[in-house]
Amino acid sequence: MSIDQLESIAQAIVAPGKGIIAIDESHGTIKKRFDEVGIENSEENRRAYREMLLTAPGLSEHISGAILYDETIRQSTRQGQAFTEVMTEAGILPGIKVDLGAKPLAGFPGELVTEGLDGLRGRLAEYARLGAKFAKWRAVITIAEDTPSSTCIEANNHALGRYAALCQEAGLVPMVEPEVLLDGDHDIEVCYEVTEAVLRSLFASLYEQSIMLEGAILKASMVLPGKNCSQQASAEEVAEATIRCLKSAVPAVLPGIVFLSGGQSDEDATAHLNAINQMGPHPWPLSFSYGRAMQQAALKLWADDSEGQYEQAQKTVVTRARANGQAALGQWSGPSG
Repeated sequence: MSIDQLESIAQAIVAPGKGIIAIDESHGTIKKRFDEVGIENSEENRRAYREMLLTAPGLSEHISGAILYDETIRQSTRQGQAFTEVMTEAGILPGIKVDLGAKPLAGFPGELVTEGLDGLRGRLAEYARLGAKFAKWRAVITIAEDTPSSTCIEANNHALGRYAALCQEAGLVPMVEPEVLLDGDHDIEVCYEVTEAVLRSLFASLYEQSIMLEGAILKASMVLPGKNCSQQASAEEVAEATIRCLKSAVPAVLPGIVFLSGGQSDEDATAHLNAINQMGPHPWPLSFSYGRAMQQAALKLWADDSEGQYEQAQKTVVTRARANGQAALGQWSGPSG
């Protein structure tokens, strides 16, 4: 695939007023979500739940793509139509999570490195045949008294660079995600310093691996105080710190940036995105790639199998998509807007 094709896909991911729904939870993660609402974590229940999300009428108005899990990209609707076909017909780009999860970084207690490079070339070729247009790899950075170490940052970003190179070789747009976790009691200034260091290291690694930035997307953390910090920040403070950090570390040639929700509440994730875009224009489109912040309310409704709840669950996820699509334009007017 040419760089022009990769660039056009990347631009479609961050089309005005659109973003990503992340439904790439591992079996272990979705089990926790299902346990909360009393649903058995069976393959059929996972398939049915994701069918409910992907077939929601009107979803594509504000959703440009969906990140799938290995199991999901192979599944079909009850009528036998492949999910990737359903998505493509609706104008939603199929994406795929390709990392194999964060594991302990040897020699650095409390720190993690994401694995999955072995065999990745073959997996990417198969995902491309199955219809994927982009892929995602998540690194995990923890802030604590003695972390993150430079070794942890560099190890994760080297892996992100290698992954991105293999994606572009396979004709897939790489979505690189160095997530700075919300866990901890650090303040917003510490988060800023760590996030800036992580992003500078990331783009150095992408340059070293000859990544064509025009055909890549950054999935970024917002700059936030730790969830246990006594001094929380306003939406405007989060927006200002996040924009300043991105402008200091992210090349303007990148087609766009999507934010992860990272444990924020549904409303906070939308409010912060809206505040960020109200401070524009910015060098890149700034949109969303939300998982739990898109699904949580819909999951509770879907789990209630009483009459009308299925349709209500679909309407709820579309409402969340619309709110975040408006926030991606800086036009969200609040929960009742």
